Amino acid sequence: MVIMEVDHLAAGEGSTAAAAFFGFMGVAAALSFSNFGAAYGTAKSGIGISTMGVLKPDMIVKSVVPVVMAGILGIYGLIIAVILLQKIEIKETYGTFDGFRHLAAGLCCGLSSLASGYAVGIVGDSGVRGNAQEPKLFVGMILILIFAEAIGLYGLIIGIIISQ
Repeated sequence: MVIMEVDHLAAGEGSTAAAAFFGFMGVAAALSFSNFGAAYGTAKSGIGISTMGVLKPDMIVKSVVPVVMAGILGIYGLIIAVILLQKIEIKETYGTFDGFRHLAAGLCCGLSSLASGYAVGIVGDSGVRGNAQEPKLFVGMILILIFAEAIGLYGLIIGIIISQ
């Protein structure tokens, strides 16, 4: 019975409520996974900042960069969620293709931001600790953080393209 329902949805014969369900799941995926990544990156970097702050309290403000970059990942999910919410309709014009497309957009942004959050957290933790011991590591840490953040940005861009 369930297989028949999925076959009907895939063929575009499903109800608009079912299509909207997949669209709303895209919204939830984008926001949830992005915020999981942001939270992990913030927490992991915060541990490094706390540890480093004991040794060199004058470097705490300079070491907050990874936390800011992790927080941006949550904003990526919010952007996609708002874009998708504006496009979801319970009308005959909103079909299963639109629902699946919006689910894919949410997953692209959310999972990319989750992976980016892990990378930002690990680099941020190790980077601020290393920066406390050798200040010349700061520029290298920032470059690595930028490339880690770019993973989330790629998911945001593709999510926006898919959602159109």
